[in-house]
Amino acid sequence: MKVPVGFIAKLWSFISFLPFFFLLLTLGILKGIIIGPVAAVIMVVGNSSVAIGLWPAHFFWTYYCVIKTKRIGWVLKMLLIMFLVLPLVLWPVVAVAGSLLGGVGYGFFAPVFATFEVIGTDHKDKCFHCFVDGCYSTLEGSCMVVRDFADICFHSYFSFMDDLSEEMPADEKPVDIRLSKLPKCLFIIPVAIAADVPLITVVALYKSPYMLIIGWKRLLEDLIGREGPFLETVCVPFAGLAIMLWPLAVVGAVIASLISSFGLAAYSAIIVHQEDSVKFGFAYVVSVVSLFDEYTNDLLYLREGSCFPRPRYRENMNMHTSDGLDRRNSNGNDFRNEKESTRGSRLVSQRSRTLKHALQQYTPVQVWDWLFKSCEVNGRILFRDGLINVKDIEECIVKGKCKKLGIKLPAWSILQCLLASAKSESCGLVISDEMELTRTNLPRDKVFEWFIGPLLIMKEQIKGLELSEHEEMCLRKLVMRYKNEKPEDWDDSSFPSSDHVRRAQLQSVIRRLQGIVGSLSRMPTFRRRFRNLVKVLYLEALQAGIIASQDGGGSKSRLSGQGSGPVGEVGLVVAKGNLVSEDMV
Repeated sequence: MKVPVGFIAKLWSFISFLPFFFLLLTLGILKGIIIGPVAAVIMVVGNSSVAIGLWPAHFFWTYYCVIKTKRIGWVLKMLLIMFLVLPLVLWPVVAVAGSLLGGVGYGFFAPVFATFEVIGTDHKDKCFHCFVDGCYSTLEGSCMVVRDFADICFHSYFSFMDDLSEEMPADEKPVDIRLSKLPKCLFIIPVAIAADVPLITVVALYKSPYMLIIGWKRLLEDLIGREGPFLETVCVPFAGLAIMLWPLAVVGAVIASLISSFGLAAYSAIIVHQEDSVKFGFAYVVSVVSLFDEYTNDLLYLREGSCFPRPRYRENMNMHTSDGLDRRNSNGNDFRNEKESTRGSRLVSQRSRTLKHALQQYTPVQVWDWLFKSCEVNGRILFRDGLINVKDIEECIVKGKCKKLGIKLPAWSILQCLLASAKSESCGLVISDEMELTRTNLPRDKVFEWFIGPLLIMKEQIKGLELSEHEEMCLRKLVMRYKNEKPEDWDDSSFPSSDHVRRAQLQSVIRRLQGIVGSLSRMPTFRRRFRNLVKVLYLEALQAGIIASQDGGGSKSRLSGQGSGPVGEVGLVVAKGNLVSEDMV
């Protein structure tokens, strides 16, 4: 469908779109009303049962690990013991309330969005799919949410607390606060909350009409002119849905501002502790309102700067973050050149927003999918070469002990990516033949930035080591079977280099990789998707004859042998479809 040109054509496109949109919307709302309560009940009952059932264990284990850990000094430890009571007591209430809100929202809106998404599919009978799509998938998604929540509460939480209570390295100092600074820190918190929370909330409420009007104006322009995200015909129905739901987004932004204001205010205690000055704490209390006001102005393309004062709240502040800000607020005209140029480039033309499709911006889901697909492919290779055996799979599937396989296999997969990227001329990470992750196209997500940033540094370290092919081959075995704590651990590994410095550098890379994967393993969906990946390896081993059917009737299967033989590369299309693709949510 061609993009309409001229006022008449655009008006006719808009008018002809309305009946089609309202029919889809009515159908989606009916599906949401029917499916929503069932999905909400599943999430509320499931998540509440998990949170309430594990609450005694969480309460006891949190205090036990905080008391036991040596990573926290005794002053900070005493404060945590006193202040942890409130969040721990409120945790079941928050979990129940969050499950209720999330269940109602997901149960209602998921069928509505699924109804609109049918328009973009290639189904032959789209009318039938408009009625069916989003019903079963929403209920299945609710069950997955409960499962992932249970994994977080049971596995991720205890894994994190175990790390907290581990022995601290000799060269590491515990995190603590000075007792002499404690009264000043405690004094500034209520003052900051009393001042910043109302002011930040007022600023958010004042800017909310601008956000509503500017958002509606932008969406209507894109809808009528078929610009921006609504250039494609498939996306047109979502335009009307986005226009109707935009007030909810504005309300959510105001609520998020209210919640974040407590954290921004509490940060004043950190300023007081770091600067050892109540004066700087009060300066931060005043400045944070200006910072928030400037952020909202940038977000809504309003005027530069802020009308609120911004005193200096640190003794030594970087020129580009402090001096420029202070000068700008003092005379109102001295703006940062970099920010001004960035803002100007964004406002040159609203039509330029359609060009963002030319620059591929990867999403966290794409990177997440690559990791598990890479683990699946590399898992077959390691299984074929005997570096993964049936006992490892048995421990993961039957006993639920995936710590060894769940850390080493992803670490090995990421290491192969680093080795390939180091050999290439890429400035980023070559994660496939068609996909290259750089600092310009990586997901705009803070969590992924924390993980991908160190990987880019490790790639440069590996590139500087100039590994030989034999050394790369040996790393496969070293990652999966050997400890990597000190150079002597590789003495019987046949590693070609006897340089202890070189060994220590490689071991440091491997330890950091395993640490990154350990943190990734605590994220939602990781455990569920990794267990499904291991099931794929199990079925491949079953096809290859490593796992034999036993029991007289042949109805009982068990794991047998230690499996160092080759595993067939024949595809398990059915297995992959059932165990992996359904979880790419």
